[in-house]
Amino acid sequence: MRDQQFVESDWDYAIVLDACRYDVFADVYDEYLDGTLEKRRSLGSSTPEWATRTLTGPLDMTYFSGNPFINSLGIPLNELKWGASCDYEWTATEHLGTTIDVWQEGWDDSLGTVPPDSMTESFLNHQETVDDHDRAVLHYMQPHAPFLGHGDGGKLTTIREGIKQQGEQTAEPDGDSSLLSSATDRLRPVIESALERSSLAMKAGLMLELEPTSVLSNGTRETVMSYHEENLRIALESITDLIDNLEGDVVVTADHGEAFGEQGIWEHHIETHIPPLVEVPWLELAN
Repeated sequence: MRDQQFVESDWDYAIVLDACRYDVFADVYDEYLDGTLEKRRSLGSSTPEWATRTLTGPLDMTYFSGNPFINSLGIPLNELKWGASCDYEWTATEHLGTTIDVWQEGWDDSLGTVPPDSMTESFLNHQETVDDHDRAVLHYMQPHAPFLGHGDGGKLTTIREGIKQQGEQTAEPDGDSSLLSSATDRLRPVIESALERSSLAMKAGLMLELEPTSVLSNGTRETVMSYHEENLRIALESITDLIDNLEGDVVVTADHGEAFGEQGIWEHHIETHIPPLVEVPWLELAN
């Protein structure tokens, strides 16, 4: 299995499916898309890690981002106050030609995420920007939770709102608020580090996205696998309509995978290089 070689590979359009497992994709993709599939190794087990190690540049591309971590705000990943703490100094504004914040303009409050059709709409609305650059990336949130039709996506909404508010902030707080913020910023990485190593904490976070009745009937792993596949199918159904508007070579891949209990890991976490998290699909669509 070779590295993903995302930037180095030859394509005009790249469709990135967030947190897409290779095995689930391999089981269902040919019901929607025709092409040559191979398994490749992602350089990250989370979006911030993948972006930092993959989207190095400058890159002449339009990036349609459904994921709030890849944004046009110019805030380094290690300064974002929501999501897992990291040491990455990467920003989309430094490395990408133009970033379209679909995570803002295409957000659905009732779903707590960016639905696939919002990506298609954004792409069609920004054709002039696409034409200004050599390549284009469409980064879908699916099959990443929240699972469409199951829950309201509270976890992702919290991340999105925190990043959005940070981008809108124009002045530093003063007085006691500043001191409290500083203390919180120092403590949060310590707390997150402890939680990220706890299988129980990982599973508890995932349970917030699941329906209790399904878990009781089928078990956590079986339930989340079925939801993951359902989310992926919804995305692929939308992508089949999108590709009619793409002239050139198209690849479908993922930034990272998703763990469902393998080696005690649930969901996806920074610097956790186990097969379910770094094995991703690489599908070159037939012309």
